[in-house]
Amino acid sequence: MRLSTMAIALSLVAAVGAACSVNPGAEDGADTSPNNAGGGAASGSGVGSTSGSGSGTGGSSDSGFGETGNLNSGGSAASSGTGSTGDACATKTSEAGFQQVYLAFAFDVSASMGSNDVEWRSKALKWDPVVEATKQFFEDSASTGFKASLTFFPGPGGRQEMCSSDSYTTPAVPMTVLPSPAFGEAIDAVTPRDNRSWRIGTPTAYAMEGILEFIEAERQQNPGKYAIVLVTDGYPEQCRDDSDSIEAVVERVGAALDSGISTFVIGVDSPPGPGSPPSLTNLHQIAEAGGTGEAFMLDTGNAAETSAAFTAAIEAIRGAAVSCTIPIPPAPDGRNFDKKKVVVTYTSTATSTPTPLGYDQACATENAWRYDEPLNPTAIVLCNDTCAAVQAQFEVSLGVDFTCEDVIEVPL
Repeated sequence: MRLSTMAIALSLVAAVGAACSVNPGAEDGADTSPNNAGGGAASGSGVGSTSGSGSGTGGSSDSGFGETGNLNSGGSAASSGTGSTGDACATKTSEAGFQQVYLAFAFDVSASMGSNDVEWRSKALKWDPVVEATKQFFEDSASTGFKASLTFFPGPGGRQEMCSSDSYTTPAVPMTVLPSPAFGEAIDAVTPRDNRSWRIGTPTAYAMEGILEFIEAERQQNPGKYAIVLVTDGYPEQCRDDSDSIEAVVERVGAALDSGISTFVIGVDSPPGPGSPPSLTNLHQIAEAGGTGEAFMLDTGNAAETSAAFTAAIEAIRGAAVSCTIPIPPAPDGRNFDKKKVVVTYTSTATSTPTPLGYDQACATENAWRYDEPLNPTAIVLCNDTCAAVQAQFEVSLGVDFTCEDVIEVPL
């Protein structure tokens, strides 16, 4: 599924116009304020500039990809519409902006990725297809709207530099708007000139620690949704004691998840053959601690299949960018937002018919949505199954209609 073909749009349609007004006090509890004339419901939809794709589960809080899939591209609020006071509930549309997405790639460039000294370190079967698919992601128009950085590990230098988080706080490619050729150029530059020039060691824990320091500094200046994408073909090794163990990496990504930073893992298994290491199943622990389920494990041995599998993994990661938390922008024309006068629908190209979603603050029913904070809502959150259904569509628009009368009951 491609990001550019999934247009997630938020439209807030506010009912206005004297023709749909009712007499003050005509109904018990009716809102007779100037900002709501009362009466029938308005409907409408809008198309925004944000795009995304993929599959996965959405959740009820913005704590990470595995929970909410709340990665999405930037946007800005705007208003448009037609109507006059003579029309029944004439409408105006306000398009909401979405959070910016930042993906920090940690890319393994150790000798086991392609030094050719043994069969299972075949450059043609591991490094080349993985690099091909990686470059494609960074240069693909389907990645438009994302920002990404790229950090290689191990770093250059001896063990002291390699086993220090300071070596990984400055990425080879800083946060850059995608698509961009800068990433491919950086990968070409780091690719060894010969089989003897590969870097030795897999200091994963130190690389993750340095990248997390980079992210913390970055998001102080540029708030948004951040995640790490770890691409590696081995377990941590070559650093002292147990400071670079799987457990050490799990501890770091778990702490990152607590601060809202998720971690995806793409594991590159070695081709079968004499002396080939076993499958990297321990990498699943890192992905689980990072809030993204299981690692994407790539079999190698066939370059074309490896490239295709890596592309599929990236597509799935990119799919988590579909937002399941939609900020509520100001109502058009300075009107007041009324949390009881909201209807949410989504429309996909498969049906072209709006599908209504029910309001359920507890997310106990199917096809439901809730408010982030029912007392003072600032966002609409799609419940798990709803988020998964929306994420699975190639093109879908979300409609959030402001009606002329109360249509939902929000708990106090």
